[in-house]
Amino acid sequence: MRLQVRHATTYRFDPPVRGVVQSIRAWPSTFEGQTVIEWSVEIDGAVRGSSFRDGAGDQTETFTLLGPVRETTVVVSGIVETIDLSGILSGHRERVSPLAYLRSTRQTRSDSALRELAAKATIAGAAPLEQAHALSNAVRDAIEYVPGETHAATTAAEALASGRGVCQDHAHVLIAAALTLGIPARYATGYLHAEGGIAEASHAWAELWVKDLGWVGFDPSNGVCPDERYIRISSGADAFDAAPIRGLTQGVGDEALDVDVQVVEAAQ
Repeated sequence: MRLQVRHATTYRFDPPVRGVVQSIRAWPSTFEGQTVIEWSVEIDGAVRGSSFRDGAGDQTETFTLLGPVRETTVVVSGIVETIDLSGILSGHRERVSPLAYLRSTRQTRSDSALRELAAKATIAGAAPLEQAHALSNAVRDAIEYVPGETHAATTAAEALASGRGVCQDHAHVLIAAALTLGIPARYATGYLHAEGGIAEASHAWAELWVKDLGWVGFDPSNGVCPDERYIRISSGADAFDAAPIRGLTQGVGDEALDVDVQVVEAAQ
């Protein structure tokens, strides 16, 4: 499938700030499931800084704006050719060991309810892939997809207790449940062509390390492994760690954020 993306993120500062430095990690991952036809990340008036690919295989570049800055917009756009690999991150080059993803964070720390969820989803003698699917299905059954019930700082434990959440919460709960079973797990973010599926401004899912397959994506929000409708961008231990845009500002005041995302099937 050929997918076209336009993602504009606008930040407004009141009063204007003296300067803004943004670390952007918004380029599509390089692996056998997707091929970049064209892609750009632009911030009007910004000075582009260093660019590098980190140990997890994600490309990062810094942008600097000198103030006064009242408003700035990050525009990500491009076309990616995708194929369905049943969620397997085949051909993705990274140097970080899967064992690094056995640690929990504030958002993926387990409690008794999360440990119970993982225990109930455990299948004696199951193959690793079967067990991973069982965990993903258990998370989908435990948390109803309801926008507006959680926020950016909601933890996996809090989302599970409420029984409602969005893709970020599904991913955090699946990661937390996997970690209780000793399965390396991480957060992945990107885009979803959501015709008939669930998606927000951008989309998120979890990746679990499966013996003999490597990293495999699971999207409890839609009950599938990422297929040709997905564009993978970046990964991390949780939503904060995997965020495609991070920034620092010089100045104090109110900050407002507007996001506009379009993901459509492009003409061949």
